[in-house]
Amino acid sequence: MFKGFVFFILLFLAGFAGVLHAAEPSSDAPEYARDSTVLFKAADSYEHALQIWKTPEDISAWIAHNFSYNMARAMRLSETQRAINNDFSIYTPSEFFTAKGGVCVDLSRFGVETLRSIDPQSDPKYLMIEFAPMHVAWNTLRLHWLASFKRDGRTCFFADSKRPGHIAGPYKDTAEFIRDYEQYRGRRILAFREAESYQKHQRARALKLQASDKP
Repeated sequence: MFKGFVFFILLFLAGFAGVLHAAEPSSDAPEYARDSTVLFKAADSYEHALQIWKTPEDISAWIAHNFSYNMARAMRLSETQRAINNDFSIYTPSEFFTAKGGVCVDLSRFGVETLRSIDPQSDPKYLMIEFAPMHVAWNTLRLHWLASFKRDGRTCFFADSKRPGHIAGPYKDTAEFIRDYEQYRGRRILAFREAESYQKHQRARALKLQASDKP
């Protein structure tokens, strides 16, 4: 009887832990506050950072310590607001280094372009994810951006505003990561694409998720 009770409690705790791990779905903002305990290579300027950073881990450590999410900027970059006024620029890496904050596409650009400068052999790329649309304060939110890189023939993902400083992987391919990420975010992913640029005119073909791809 006692063993059965203990087993029930363990199952409950395991399920509860899983619920705690699930991300809050309505925002791309970080799950946790900035981690001031993370050790990182401090730089006086972005140009200095390019001289002393060597790996994705160096970039991610700086992001974990410094990144803050700008919700007002996220609303201005929403699908709703861009339909009204599309004259809105994404931070350059140097601007982002100074601001130490922004939204997912600002962060992914910082990750991709910085890694291209310090380790181009890692083949950094953008990953655009199209979620089922969500409405926040009358604004439609659909797209999310991350960065990817190759290591030992496999793919890793980083510069994610939802979990700054985290490097996910390695994965055998992007589709495998997408299945994990959909579960983590608690939002249905309609499509994804890998691209050399975040800019529309250089978009690669979106890869639609088929029902057979679902776990």
